[in-house]
Amino acid sequence: MKAMPWNWTCLLSHLLMVGMGSSTLLTRQPAPLSQKQRSFVTFRGEPTEGFNHLVVDERTGHIYLGAVNRIYKLSSDLKVLVTHETGPDEDNPKCYPPRIVQTCNEPLTTTNNVNKMLLIDYKENRLIACGSLYQGICKLLRLEDLFKLGEPYHKKEHYLSGVNESGSVFGVIVSYSNLDDKLFIATAVDGKPEYFPTISSRKLTKNSEADGMFAYVFHDEFVASMIKIPSDTFTIIPDFDIYYVYGFSSGNFVYFLTLQPEMVSPPGSTTKEQVYTSKLVRLCKEDTAFNSYVEVPIGCERSGVEYRLLQAAYLSKAGAMLGRTLGVHPDDDLLFTVFSKGQKRKMKSLDESALCIFILKQINDRIKERLQSCYRGEGTLDLAWLKVKDIPCSSALLTIDDNFCGLDMNAPLGVSDMVRGIPVFTEDRDRMTSVIAYVYKNHSLAFVGTKSGKLKKMPGTSHCPTLELPMGPPSHRAAVTLEVLFSSCSSN
Repeated sequence: MKAMPWNWTCLLSHLLMVGMGSSTLLTRQPAPLSQKQRSFVTFRGEPTEGFNHLVVDERTGHIYLGAVNRIYKLSSDLKVLVTHETGPDEDNPKCYPPRIVQTCNEPLTTTNNVNKMLLIDYKENRLIACGSLYQGICKLLRLEDLFKLGEPYHKKEHYLSGVNESGSVFGVIVSYSNLDDKLFIATAVDGKPEYFPTISSRKLTKNSEADGMFAYVFHDEFVASMIKIPSDTFTIIPDFDIYYVYGFSSGNFVYFLTLQPEMVSPPGSTTKEQVYTSKLVRLCKEDTAFNSYVEVPIGCERSGVEYRLLQAAYLSKAGAMLGRTLGVHPDDDLLFTVFSKGQKRKMKSLDESALCIFILKQINDRIKERLQSCYRGEGTLDLAWLKVKDIPCSSALLTIDDNFCGLDMNAPLGVSDMVRGIPVFTEDRDRMTSVIAYVYKNHSLAFVGTKSGKLKKMPGTSHCPTLELPMGPPSHRAAVTLEVLFSSCSSN
């Protein structure tokens, strides 16, 4: 990662936006100066706005900020360059199809447009901004001036999610040199599985106004590039949904990190109770039929305490120092994750939390082992939300290599045994809510945001001094601690 001032903007402003209780202040550090010299600039939105998402153009340093009813383009020093209004408008979440397509008998009210997803499509030099209005339609905006290039809404494939909350949708772009790109979309369905797939892959056409924009990569009468939650699942867990916390691509795969409710029987009990399980979902980039869908539970434990509610995650490289400690290559992918204690209360997470590291290759090795055993006919598909726990695996004579993408059998597949991360830091009072990481001069650094709007690091040692920085005006918690996690501290 290049040591440029806008990189600090990317790291610090993103964590402050998602970590603070107030979401209408954006703060950045202009440059890594000495502690006494550090100064900060801020950007405030309108009093009625909330900031939802932020992306930084890695080529220019420009910041794109998704808010309620607006998209902002900011310079690297947080000056407003362009503003694009996205709402409010007359709508009702019960209107399906949206009233812009078909007359709706539900009462319409002035409704805010909450930004739910913000992605930069570098190949076509455009911003994909998806909101909560009209069952989740998206605008494609030119990066330079936020001019609207397209806003497809005529087909049901154009409605990506009926959930109105920010953070309910995650997207991953898979880019090709000579073909149209793909957009993998993962979303909570809010009790509407008949309308919305929970995961799908869509076409990103070069022409922003093309009729095929956001169409499924493949769709016929029996097979499509999607996963839908069966309606029968809701008879067991009425409020069932899959909540997507993070998404990324690596190698030949696309990954999503999720929270899912499950009904389990506590030890010694004959009744079941609902808990939440954190799971990693993996799909092959080229799998148009989604036969490669595998999910594996993940969690963390330290000193006998279980941390099972995933709060945030970020993909980074190991770097030379941490890679040596973990016994992996410096370029190997690591998942930096934050979990809160327990697994029962998704919406009311406990303040006890842990920062944990997963080696992605180890997760993939565990998935490969599971695929091999299932294709030997061992065990069941073990995927509770599809009600297929008792369906046995089918035997087939074939070789399962590292890039195996499934067949129209033994899919979708679940892994029963949890993969445990490596705990590197725990916090008991100020719950960690966000994380970002990168490699700098062979060291792997992670910045963690907390519920109260602080940036934290592992407690200081002789190798890891604690650094405190003022972050923003006094009215927004003037003293915010910046704590940098160095790889040399990982064993402490």
